[in-house]
Amino acid sequence: MWRDAAVSWFECPTKILFGIGAHERVADLVREHSTKRLLVLLDPALVNSAIHRIVADILTQIDVATVVFSDIGSRPSDSTVQAAFELSRKYDAEGILAIGGDSTIEVGKAVDLLMSSLPLISIPTTAGTRAAVTGEPAIAILDPLAVSSMPAHDAAYAGMDAFVHAFESFLSNRATVFSDAMNLHAMTLIAGSIRAFVADRSNVSAALDMLCGSALAAMSFGVTGLGNVNRMASSVGALFPVPHGLASAVCLPHAAAFNVPANPERYARVAAILGIDGSGRRESQGGAQAIHGLRALCSDLGMPPRLRDVGVAQDRLDELARLSFASDDSGGNPRETSEQDFRTLFRAAF
Repeated sequence: MWRDAAVSWFECPTKILFGIGAHERVADLVREHSTKRLLVLLDPALVNSAIHRIVADILTQIDVATVVFSDIGSRPSDSTVQAAFELSRKYDAEGILAIGGDSTIEVGKAVDLLMSSLPLISIPTTAGTRAAVTGEPAIAILDPLAVSSMPAHDAAYAGMDAFVHAFESFLSNRATVFSDAMNLHAMTLIAGSIRAFVADRSNVSAALDMLCGSALAAMSFGVTGLGNVNRMASSVGALFPVPHGLASAVCLPHAAAFNVPANPERYARVAAILGIDGSGRRESQGGAQAIHGLRALCSDLGMPPRLRDVGVAQDRLDELARLSFASDDSGGNPRETSEQDFRTLFRAAF
């Protein structure tokens, strides 16, 4: 942990505007850079959506011309980036506006790099987006309006993904005093609002909590790295069409239980955030309490409890273990994990 390190570091290059109606500031941001031609990258499902129409009207009012690129899948390829780049160059764009989830924002960052760092503004439309506040310096607008049209299941998956980011970053071997402060508050915001947000995405207070909690976690794990939940979920997503947040939720209780011996005191703090009353119990019992709280959270959100329930095949568990073991954990997981350990974890989760 950070007290044992001679020197630690923390960096967050992204400027963030957040709050109800924050999208209205896009005009000021565009004016700051004297931008007159803007490439707008848009999730296909958001074409002519409320947030698209509102932002388009704002840009029209300040005489900014736009060209829209929306041919972006959930896992954009190099050809997608190239097509967006060619459109940007043909249009002689002076800036980029990305409206959508991680995929759309990542395409925006890639095009921005190819265009030699144009002004890049992102408006995330999922309360679990990491791309908006990680990587190259940019501007992120966090507005509850932008996430109000999310389907309930997507809100649950993205929200659990964000919670896992904060949880694993907090438990990381590379955690610092700065990441601790951000991750504890991120978990508090997400755990306190995710149920209300999934039930009603138009709940602006819950939506803002989710957006800010997600951003705090994303800024932290870029420094601390993540752990076994992310490694396992990424492996599941590589072999099966399972959303990352859903895979994370299914794997979370098992991977979390494995790591308890590494730092039970931190689990006690997580248990308190999850609303588990620890009075009269030893701090060493925090692990069991936290796991109970994590299972309850996943259950309340309607998450399937087993990998078999989301289409994972039993005969590929060993392959999943090999992939997870071979993946880069960035030194974040608090407990050393062998391939056999991953095999045991996947069998338990199955």
